[in-house]
Amino acid sequence: MAMTKGRQREMLESVYSCIAVFFIFVACVELCDAATVVDVYRLIQYDISGVPFGSRLARLNHHVAYSPFIPGADLSRAVVIIPIREVNITFLRECITQKKALGGLLLLLPQKFNSESKDDSKEGGQMYKKEGMQNILTELEKLLINAAIPYPVYFAFEDEKIDAILAEVKKKDAIGQSPTATTGGYKAVTANPEPRKLAPATITNIQGWLPGLRTDGDANQLPTIAIVASYDTFGAAPALSVGSDSNGSGVVALLEIARLFSRLYSNPKTRGRYNILFGLTSGGPYNYNGTMKWLRSLDQRVRESIDYAICLNSIGSWNNELWVHVSKPPENAYIKQVFESFSSVAEELGVQVGLKHKKINISNPRVAWEHEQFSRVRVTALTLSELSAAPGLLESTGSLFDSRQFVNDTAVRRSVKLVAESLGRHIYAHPGKNIEIFADGSSLAINPFYIKSWLNFLSQTPRVAPFLSKNEQFISALKKELADHTVEVNVQQDVLDGIFTFYDSTTARLTIYQTMTKSILNGDLYLQEHLGI
Repeated sequence: MAMTKGRQREMLESVYSCIAVFFIFVACVELCDAATVVDVYRLIQYDISGVPFGSRLARLNHHVAYSPFIPGADLSRAVVIIPIREVNITFLRECITQKKALGGLLLLLPQKFNSESKDDSKEGGQMYKKEGMQNILTELEKLLINAAIPYPVYFAFEDEKIDAILAEVKKKDAIGQSPTATTGGYKAVTANPEPRKLAPATITNIQGWLPGLRTDGDANQLPTIAIVASYDTFGAAPALSVGSDSNGSGVVALLEIARLFSRLYSNPKTRGRYNILFGLTSGGPYNYNGTMKWLRSLDQRVRESIDYAICLNSIGSWNNELWVHVSKPPENAYIKQVFESFSSVAEELGVQVGLKHKKINISNPRVAWEHEQFSRVRVTALTLSELSAAPGLLESTGSLFDSRQFVNDTAVRRSVKLVAESLGRHIYAHPGKNIEIFADGSSLAINPFYIKSWLNFLSQTPRVAPFLSKNEQFISALKKELADHTVEVNVQQDVLDGIFTFYDSTTARLTIYQTMTKSILNGDLYLQEHLGI
């Protein structure tokens, strides 16, 4: 027979109670409100001969945490945000080598490092210590680009909103409250796809000539002096790798030297009896691969006409001493002549020039300095640099620290003066004489505004070869500028040698949401209001 009313009521209450408990536990939703949106720059992802390096993933969708130091914390589903100034390199190295699981890592750079920042003085009331910050970033980049990291790693610039969010996250971390869907907090999300392999990189070399003066009836080929600078970069974050010093300073010095000598060579009365060859080369971070291909493309007679080549590398951040790096013995006639000329001009400028000799090993594929590619084809060459020793492969060629704020215009001008005066005295046969060709205030004076404008331009232009197109705007700008001062300007394009493979997805927009938990249901209230019990 039909159930009694009491039995029915008892069964209904049991069902409603189950429904209430179910909703109490599972109908707790995460409400999100966008707190800020920032541009983020992914750690480079690349392979060398199939061996993976860098950040291997790109997409983020996890809660935000501050410190990976919380004992026992599960951060496999958390994006850890750390300001660079607070990075513990030792701990981070342990995290990477021990393969500690993270949902992602976001490293915050000081706003001072932003090429668009107009603040060149203080942040947070504190002046940044140049050497301290440089040491941290150098160690950090070396660690990150030489490891295969199985989660997304990004860089961003500090701002007030991120600082405020981080302050809140720190408070929760301090009391051991890990961010979850039930505790609330903040969530970091990117919508970018996972990275894909790029096509083999195109490298572009640009050259221009200043032809020397031939006398009537002179059938002999004039000797040539080459001035060369590699223009591309490599850094932990390709979209931030502007290389203001390495090697923006070398490129700017080359352009200014070309401008100065073009004024002399435009008049037959002051044109020297040397050809001057200017080369802007690509592939510098990759064993100067572009320089090698450029040299091989030159007519053998042109190569054989080169008395010597001066390669300019990182000459924008020195105080009192530059280094001349050579592969051939210092006793070599041209090396001795150039070094003595540099030393003479340096003494007049009140600076010093040192000499470093390192014999190359032809069987070793590693090419530490650009002049070594010249030595491999039996052309005498040297590299002028503020660096006393060669950096390692893919190091110091456009680091995060290498931005406009840390390049000294005066250092670049002095470098130009040193090379131009030495070159002029050699070309016009005034060795060892205290004759100033490019005197301040004269029509041949070095132009500080020209140097400044080109440093500014290059410092806003990331130049990592695999991410450049064949018709890149800044390459066209370099070609046009060289064409304004030289003749027979041409562009050579080739493919970067195949041991390197690169991946896209270098930038993204990161949205940080504030998450709140809200129980849709309260058991007793729900039963009373919605189920009528």
